[in-house]
Amino acid sequence: MELFLHYSLIPSFFIILVLTFLQRQEHRRQRDDTTYLLGNHFGIIMPLDFVGTFSNRWSYGIAFGATANKIMFLFSENYQSLRVPQWAQAFMLLIGGIEVGLSHFPFFACLSSEFQLVSSVLGFSYSLIWFVVTVLQIARCPHGQFLGRYESLVFYWPSLLCLVFLLGRFLHMFVKALRVHLGWELQAEEKPILEVHQAEHVKRLLRKPHLQEKKKSWLQTRIYEWDPCFQFPSRMIGTIVLAFICLYLFIVLEFCMFVYVRDKLDVFEGKLESYIDSKNQTGTLTLVILQVKELISVAKGAWMVTILPASLTCVSYLFHILACYRKHMKRLWAGDKHFLPLKFHHPSSSKSVAAIARYSGWQIAYILWGYLIIHVMQSLCGMAIMYSLVLPILHNQGLKMLQGLGISILTLSIIVGLMILQVWIAASFFLQPKLGTDDKQKPLALNNRKAFHNFNYFLFFYNVLLGLGACLSRLLISCILGTWLIARIDRTIMQSGYEGADMGFGAWIGMLYVDHYHTNPVLVSFCHILISVHRERRLQQASKYWCLNQSGGPRVSARSKTRWLLLQTLSNNPRLIPLRKSKLGPSSWEFTQILLTCSES
Repeated sequence: MELFLHYSLIPSFFIILVLTFLQRQEHRRQRDDTTYLLGNHFGIIMPLDFVGTFSNRWSYGIAFGATANKIMFLFSENYQSLRVPQWAQAFMLLIGGIEVGLSHFPFFACLSSEFQLVSSVLGFSYSLIWFVVTVLQIARCPHGQFLGRYESLVFYWPSLLCLVFLLGRFLHMFVKALRVHLGWELQAEEKPILEVHQAEHVKRLLRKPHLQEKKKSWLQTRIYEWDPCFQFPSRMIGTIVLAFICLYLFIVLEFCMFVYVRDKLDVFEGKLESYIDSKNQTGTLTLVILQVKELISVAKGAWMVTILPASLTCVSYLFHILACYRKHMKRLWAGDKHFLPLKFHHPSSSKSVAAIARYSGWQIAYILWGYLIIHVMQSLCGMAIMYSLVLPILHNQGLKMLQGLGISILTLSIIVGLMILQVWIAASFFLQPKLGTDDKQKPLALNNRKAFHNFNYFLFFYNVLLGLGACLSRLLISCILGTWLIARIDRTIMQSGYEGADMGFGAWIGMLYVDHYHTNPVLVSFCHILISVHRERRLQQASKYWCLNQSGGPRVSARSKTRWLLLQTLSNNPRLIPLRKSKLGPSSWEFTQILLTCSES
């Protein structure tokens, strides 16, 4: 497969050349340019719009999924097509990434090309080549040393499934394009500027709030609320699909490494047992060897058991990232930036553009490394549970374990109780009474000052010791939360003031801002209206007898129409009335006062 990855560049370049020749240039070259002989051919082809594409989302996502095996190949840093020094490995990985991108460029280019008939044939042929080679790879080497029979099928079935989907998609494109070419169907209209879900979102904003309230089901209130006025862009769908497949491949590779290490440990345990038998279980190291064997057994069991919870944790993160993307985008559309750190309210434009290029790759890498770190942490927690709870019972030390557990719980309860008692004493004796009956808490005003100072003095020395435990608990909680949330790129694990050091979170924020500025439904609707009006005016000016098409009914002035639309908008949105400009004429001021009176009544 690695060898075919290099040779696949030949048909890939051919397909790119054909599609580039068919692509028309938007502007012709100047006559003094020697390349004008090419006419308006050889335009730039675009594999995928990473910002504003909402159609064909799953096709693009499956095309990304077909690259999963090659991305894992790059992730393992085994790309060695050329021998280079150690310091130049970063350039080799860059070359490897470009090669993988070129080898899979035809999938995306054929999906997005305007020439559906030609691109569907080329895309189907290229997908079929990859499918045949993958099947031959599985048939030639089906077994492996880690998973036994059908090991290759375990690794390559996601790519096969994606290639089968692409074959069906290109076949569907060919049939549809052929029907259009033969005149059996009408040519589809060009991609609209305003998507349907964006228009519905704007319509919902213009409706009154009480008309939008609907009874939500249990699934919507507890698990997930579907929003028909919001769609995820193709970039997010492709990122999630690719992250799922890469996570699956990473778990399989990790399990293979576990099998390899387990076999080595079994050999090591056999040597330890032979040593014990040779000493007739009377040697001085016998007890230590038994403890080492027990440690190995517990570690293997904990690692095996925690594969499933670690996998489910990362899978839930992928779904949660989509939910956070929708929530954050809606807040930005509404002008709410309070959920962002203060330094991210006005990010750099150049960093945001670079962030949207980084996000997809970084998200996948964060999920993979996050799974490994979460798995290690959960394994350590499992070993701690085994040594603290399970093994003492197996060794007939359950009573001693319960005594130690009870003492620990009692000590912790006393410490927490004393902390709660300090707060209760402060609220009961050292604060002045409430100013009003409706107040939720007492004012921050000291009472019984002499007793308060004695209270502080005598608890000062105890709180020094208590602070030592609080400091260690702070460190422990930070480590647990940091390792648990390491895969979450949508949430920073840095403390307040140091969020800029979290490069993954910076990529997330930059990506959000680019999508916010380029796919905001209100802005896109406004541009759609401007373009539509401009086209209508150009058609009217181009038509010689456009005035004959005007109706003979009563004419309405543009000023009256604008005032009527203003009245409708302000009556449906009374909160906008106080936000109008203060420098208004007499008639406008009276108009605003009337609307305020009507809204209050």
